[in-house]
Amino acid sequence: MKPFRNLAETRTPDGSRFSLHEHDGEYFLKLNGKQLMSTTATTSELMLADLPCRPFGLRPVKVLIGGLGLGFSLKRVLELTGPAATVEVAELLPEVVTWNREFLRDVNGKLLDDKRVKVLTKDVFDVIRLAPKPSYDAILLDVDNGPTSFVQAQNKRLYRQKGFDLIARSLNPGGKVAFWSACEEPGFIETLARAGFKTKAYPAKAHETAKRAAHVIYLAERLEGEAAQAHEERQKERGLIQRKREALSHFRRRSHR
Repeated sequence: MKPFRNLAETRTPDGSRFSLHEHDGEYFLKLNGKQLMSTTATTSELMLADLPCRPFGLRPVKVLIGGLGLGFSLKRVLELTGPAATVEVAELLPEVVTWNREFLRDVNGKLLDDKRVKVLTKDVFDVIRLAPKPSYDAILLDVDNGPTSFVQAQNKRLYRQKGFDLIARSLNPGGKVAFWSACEEPGFIETLARAGFKTKAYPAKAHETAKRAAHVIYLAERLEGEAAQAHEERQKERGLIQRKREALSHFRRRSHR
């Protein structure tokens, strides 16, 4: 049996060990020894790009990918978009970019040299926060295990109201955001609805021959026009009800003193 080779490793901002391995021509990324992704299971990463980007055709669209990984989402975006597209890839760890250029060049690393691609070694949250509003026709987020199951605590920012607001303002009219999740996240569609998105969940297999879906892609589109106005009115009404409840609770506490 061929051994696993440890090709390279680095540390994440919280001190966790992030490493690249090779076995029998396949490559694996691990965090503290636990496998995160590999070249043997890429279906969901391709689907993350496929869902929002398939309709683009040759239009001069702009796409942001949060998390480079092994480059399979990037590969699919480039296959689906035309020569006038711009594809930004935000990768927090510069070492991951280096590994793709060196160890993984024959996997997808050479795609980083595509003239449509701009690599940003930054936290995708900061890229979205600082981007002109609006900027993107699609945002693809594969930066953690999902909306509530975090490997890196700082990624929580993307899945809170401020993060959703930034994403919504960063999307062009008709733009969509796709979230990769390791498993189904109960209540996530409702959370996105409260943030002003219409969302659908798509079961995703880890690999083509899998008998059942292991992961979920959440595809969300920002509400526009009358739908957005109606959502805003509902949010104002909910806020008013919440303030009344808080005032009543405060009054009751004071009356019992």
